[in-house]
Amino acid sequence: MHPVLKTLWEATPKPLQDIVATAVDRVQHVEIPGAPHVDRALPVRLFIAPANYAGQGYRWARAAEANPRVAAANMVYAEINSFAYPVDFPVRGRTVTHSHRWQKAQLRALTEEFTHVLVEAQMPPLGGMYSQNVRRQIRMLQAGGTSVAMVCHGSDIRLPTRHRALEAWSPFVNDDWVPVAKLEKVVADNKRLLDDLGLPTFVSTPGLLLDVPYAHFLPVVIDSGLWKTSMPILERARPRVLHVPSNPLVKGTAEIEPAVSGMHAREEIEYVQATGLPHAEMPALYSSVDIVLDQFRLGDYGAGACEAMAAGRLVISHVSQQVRDVISSQTGVQLPILEANIDTLGQILHDVMENREGFRALAAKGPDFVRRVHNGDIARANLERYFLDTSGN
Repeated sequence: MHPVLKTLWEATPKPLQDIVATAVDRVQHVEIPGAPHVDRALPVRLFIAPANYAGQGYRWARAAEANPRVAAANMVYAEINSFAYPVDFPVRGRTVTHSHRWQKAQLRALTEEFTHVLVEAQMPPLGGMYSQNVRRQIRMLQAGGTSVAMVCHGSDIRLPTRHRALEAWSPFVNDDWVPVAKLEKVVADNKRLLDDLGLPTFVSTPGLLLDVPYAHFLPVVIDSGLWKTSMPILERARPRVLHVPSNPLVKGTAEIEPAVSGMHAREEIEYVQATGLPHAEMPALYSSVDIVLDQFRLGDYGAGACEAMAAGRLVISHVSQQVRDVISSQTGVQLPILEANIDTLGQILHDVMENREGFRALAAKGPDFVRRVHNGDIARANLERYFLDTSGN
């Protein structure tokens, strides 16, 4: 949208926006999708919406369904699913924001078809209803008899001031990525919402427990079979080192460039970047490399690192001791990600080349770690323990 038109549109009252958007849809013969549905024969029916970041809403739904008493489905606003992750019910953002028909059908479905709703990233599960007021939407779901819980994904709840106090390379030290003061207010409002609601709350990565201490860990879920490969690692004279700058300002792409580009120029490593690939093409890419450089500014790990570990690649990333301790205490296993930060990455890569056998052994622990921690069993157990009543009592 042209900037001038965007400004005018944002200044237009919401009721008028709804009328205009609905009229445009009618002229363009846009079909309003039907409401989500589920097998009502099962006693527990879970709906997860509306973010599906890294495909996790879909994966958590499948994990929950491993219990034969549970049916599950997820939804995403289609425009934020740019990497084409699987989803049960994609719906256009304009529809969820402006179609009263869709919003009313969604409310009916979530109160009549589903027993539980897991709200992602404090985003409105009923779209534009009540001017996107999440608190009011949740109250409507509860009034209809639906149990509600919350799950935080990352930037929706990671408080910039807290993060930069602990992480020297925090992306919140300046406004290069986002206007930090504005994000601080958004995150503080999100935290206040969680505090006020007092609902079961989950976080998808261990580092977020610093921001929501009362939350429960809901590990990201990875289909290990998609990433399995027999390709060996660290046998090339020049190890092939991959970095996927899906969010370069957060991953520290520019900061690691001097070290890795210098080693590439000296033909010590072969450094490659990959951008814009559909998620379905990533397994083949991972199988073609030796080392995956994940991220160096957040101090946490997520789906991307898990996928690389599942492929048996050596993952190098900055992961805080707090995160490593949470994994050890809650799962009984150590996180097999090789620690490095922006200052030490070059030396760590040299150490890898000098001790290839030892680091092959570390990488070889990755697939088993992902199968034990991120195959969905822990996620399902925590959902059942803290939110879903699957006992049949």
